[in-house]
Amino acid sequence: MLLMAVLALVLGSYFNLSLTSSQQTRRIFDRNTAFHLAEAGVEEAVWSYNQVLAGVPDGWSDWNTDGVAAWRKLTDFSLTPGSSGSVKVYASNITPTKTNQPVILAESTVQTGNTAPVTQMIEVTLRRRSFFANGLTATRKLLFRGSRTLFDSWASDPDQDPSTAPVEYGTAIRSDLGGIATGASDDSDLLLRHAEIHGFVSTAGAIPHVGDDGFIGPFGTAPGVVDPSRFATDFNADFPVISAPTDTSFIYPLGSTLGLVGQATRWHTPFIKLFGFQTLTILGHVTLVVTAPPGTSAIDITGFAAILIPKGSTLTIYVEGDVKISGQGLGNGNVQPASCKMWGTNITETGQVIGIRGRGSLRTVIYAPNGDVTINGNGHVMGSIVARDITFTGNAAFHHDLSLADLTDHAPFGVKDWTLVNTPDARAAKAPLLEGW
Repeated sequence: MLLMAVLALVLGSYFNLSLTSSQQTRRIFDRNTAFHLAEAGVEEAVWSYNQVLAGVPDGWSDWNTDGVAAWRKLTDFSLTPGSSGSVKVYASNITPTKTNQPVILAESTVQTGNTAPVTQMIEVTLRRRSFFANGLTATRKLLFRGSRTLFDSWASDPDQDPSTAPVEYGTAIRSDLGGIATGASDDSDLLLRHAEIHGFVSTAGAIPHVGDDGFIGPFGTAPGVVDPSRFATDFNADFPVISAPTDTSFIYPLGSTLGLVGQATRWHTPFIKLFGFQTLTILGHVTLVVTAPPGTSAIDITGFAAILIPKGSTLTIYVEGDVKISGQGLGNGNVQPASCKMWGTNITETGQVIGIRGRGSLRTVIYAPNGDVTINGNGHVMGSIVARDITFTGNAAFHHDLSLADLTDHAPFGVKDWTLVNTPDARAAKAPLLEGW
């Protein structure tokens, strides 16, 4: 009997320990589940923010709003057998400006059987992303075919204060912190050869190789060297196609000037064709949609013709067809490349062809995720380019404007930082935002 009693005591302790361990394991599992459920709630809010940015007027239609904030409770999540969940989400500012950083608060609850529910609370701060964190981004191929191509960078707005004068590129202030990225996974889609890259290179698997006189690295890198700390093979990015605005006025022919000094105007025209000594001078802040369809010539500037953007004026072009700019075809009198933006809106598999040829200085930002961009010439190109394929066939020098990382036009919201709200005081401070609904 004594032996049986001892055995019963041992078995009882064992079963009690097993039950406690099982309960603890279950609580840990539910806590992890609750965390992911809170993340899902945050994603719902981020989706709504980006729907509004994409022009969908009812991005917050399933939410409760007061015109400033939005809140919503998602319920009836069926998790594991006997376990269910819900999540409350609060979005602080549903009409943010480009520089606002809205905050999302999500509190999730997981209930298993008759045990006490498990909750998790996450606070996330958003910011607008930029498509132009890199100087050159080719989602497929990046080819440097010239006998010498230089890449470096500088910041046109180093203090991030638009009220101060922008800084012109110069060898005395140039930087080796700019980036080149490509979706190339095969070495044949990445040709660097004689490129002198003062910066970083990221690929989707392709290993960068250079010729005897090329290099990748910081200032002072010897010819033929690829600094292993300056390249990575984990690049992965998705660039959406941008739609052209529809609130524009028709104009044709364009004449020799377009726009009004000091004013913002919005136009659409079937094509732009300049030749000989023709010029088109941009006045004020002009948005121009070129409506020529894919596979046709939308912008064609040849000879000594040019689009001229005087200092203080800006030009934003949306174009779906092909673009050919040669000679001194795009003269931008501003220091900052963001004053001349070209958005490729082509959605076809064959894409669009954008060819730029010249010997002078070109300051521009090009975003054409379905476009094949070719730079042919011996001049200086300043700004940033996003395209499907990017090819340099001349000996141009490309200078990445690092300040374009703050250009948020058309870019979606993304997570800037997040915090797990897990202390009693922190939860008590946030609780009023999640109560009563």
